[in-house]
Amino acid sequence: MEFTARFPTALRNRPFRVREAIQRGVPASTLRSRRLVHPFHGTRTWTTPRTHEDLARSVAPRLRPDQAFSHTTAARMLGIPLPRRLEDDPRIHVTTIGKDQALRVRGTVGHRARTSRARVVFSGTAAVVHPADTFVMLARSLTVDELVVAGDAIVGWLNWCTIDELVRAARRHRGSRGLRRARAALSLVRPGSRSPGETRLRLTLIRRGLPEPELNHDVVAQGRWVACVDLAYPGARIAIEYESDLHRTDARAFRKDLTRGERLKDVDWWLVRATADDVGPLADEFASRIRRLLNAGTAGRHDTRRRGRLTSAR
Repeated sequence: MEFTARFPTALRNRPFRVREAIQRGVPASTLRSRRLVHPFHGTRTWTTPRTHEDLARSVAPRLRPDQAFSHTTAARMLGIPLPRRLEDDPRIHVTTIGKDQALRVRGTVGHRARTSRARVVFSGTAAVVHPADTFVMLARSLTVDELVVAGDAIVGWLNWCTIDELVRAARRHRGSRGLRRARAALSLVRPGSRSPGETRLRLTLIRRGLPEPELNHDVVAQGRWVACVDLAYPGARIAIEYESDLHRTDARAFRKDLTRGERLKDVDWWLVRATADDVGPLADEFASRIRRLLNAGTAGRHDTRRRGRLTSAR
């Protein structure tokens, strides 16, 4: 008999709890088979979990109705960006909402939260703490700038909720650890960001005293749309694009970037390209360059190549 045929249909192709399998008539000897994966005490899966989300779903059969994935585990399941130092942490975070005991399973971190503080949403069949409450919970382990990246994602390209919802979540979690960092980050969270790199670039500039740039600005010249740029200082006609490694390895993205740059030159906009180094070791130098361009652009000393070409053509 095929191994999977020894199990009821309800247990196939999903993680399950040993207790449930025994109740459905599966012999204990079968549950000890090496053909099954034992990711956590008391649970079995058919394949080895490959991702953090797979690992979380493999412990899901152990969760009670008052428990949900939270903190960094919820962030991963919701697509909220985390710093690399936390991406390597395999532990699964689970919050018990209410007064019952926190989860105690090796390989997990159990938390507790008052019923009034944590709401629950569902990712597939998995219960996950609401993105707004997850944001506040992340304040325990993230820096202010890392929280801004997470917040920009939540209200920006992920579109999970609004800034107002984040603010209300912070109020509900009054007295929680890290709340001061969460509030500091909230003052810097902006809708409109489309990547962590864009957020870090914006923070790089304002941390060094530069005006806050506009996000994803549409450049329009003589009533014609020219391009949408990551960050912009429209008054000085400066566009800033954050170039991730994708732009270097994706031929289509590379060609698109070149075309955008030429179109901006044609309408006398300066285009500045930024990389990870410009928000890291070269941040001061990059900010100084933008400051010089702002001063020049605001004073009217701008790119006149287009007018020069028109004059030569005559």
